[in-house]
Amino acid sequence: MDRVLKVIARMRSEKVSLKRAALEAGTKPDTVKRWAGSALEKRNGRFAPKKSDRLLRVLRVPTPDGMRDIAVVGFRQASMLGEYWAAVQKYLETGNAVLLQRFQGKFIKDADGNEIPLLTDRAELNRIGSAGVLSFESLYSRVA
Repeated sequence: MDRVLKVIARMRSEKVSLKRAALEAGTKPDTVKRWAGSALEKRNGRFAPKKSDRLLRVLRVPTPDGMRDIAVVGFRQASMLGEYWAAVQKYLETGNAVLLQRFQGKFIKDADGNEIPLLTDRAELNRIGSAGVLSFESLYSRVA
């Protein structure tokens, strides 16, 4: 499923065709259509990603207790978590917390509807970051 999600993401971000994105991700267009067909629509006879989807993704989020894997439904939740991760990385690299402020008091809803608060406490982020568990590559869960 990881490759299928990468195809959809690449089609959205780089505006490449389903065939090209699937080839570069090491999968087939038919596989993408089978597992993520609800995230695609035909436009002018070609498959294109919908602006949003309801696909299930397992992502990682930092908490005061360390990293936590959560299942989220939909592109919007995954995208918000990606923007949050970018803000965390920027803070850890530069010490600039301006981007983190946007996420104060915000949360991500998991697939069960539970609200997972986004960690913006700089002391906690520094503590977890110095332990070496925070990196952008940590966004996607290692679950097989």
